[in-house]
Amino acid sequence: GGQGLARRALAAGVPLALLWAASRQQPVGDVRVRKSEEEWRRILTREQFYVLRQRGTEYAGSSPLNLNKEAGTYKCAACHSQVFSSEAKFNSGTGWPSFFEPLPGAVDLTVQPLYLLGDLGCREVRCHTCGSHLGHVFTDGAVWGTPTGKRYCMNGVALEFERGSAPSA
Repeated sequence: GGQGLARRALAAGVPLALLWAASRQQPVGDVRVRKSEEEWRRILTREQFYVLRQRGTEYAGSSPLNLNKEAGTYKCAACHSQVFSSEAKFNSGTGWPSFFEPLPGAVDLTVQPLYLLGDLGCREVRCHTCGSHLGHVFTDGAVWGTPTGKRYCMNGVALEFERGSAPSA
């Protein structure tokens, strides 16, 4: 009776607790551009808010930036800081814009434990200026022959593109 129910509840609860712990986010630290969640909601689209502020992920292949081959600069869609150069962009075939390195000092990397299950070197990529979630960096870049061995897999909705000469990384 009661013990069997308690055991089943515990058996269901432990995996859920582990999943919750593995998906916890490190808090945004000291950043130059800081806004309240209400302010972010006002200036971002619903999809941008979900990805940039709630650490969501857009559907693969949903961003036109994935196939963009023009020269220019990729900026954080939240604060408009430069984060990637088109010179570092490559087609990973994953459905998300991919880069082999960010611009110097443009991003911060944090541990997101759930992603470590597939790649111990995986880190969450956040904009250094505002702390918004841009995507993840993986250590499988050698598969595509990237010079850094890294694949910065970014959410296109978290980026905006400015045509022009590409800054050097």
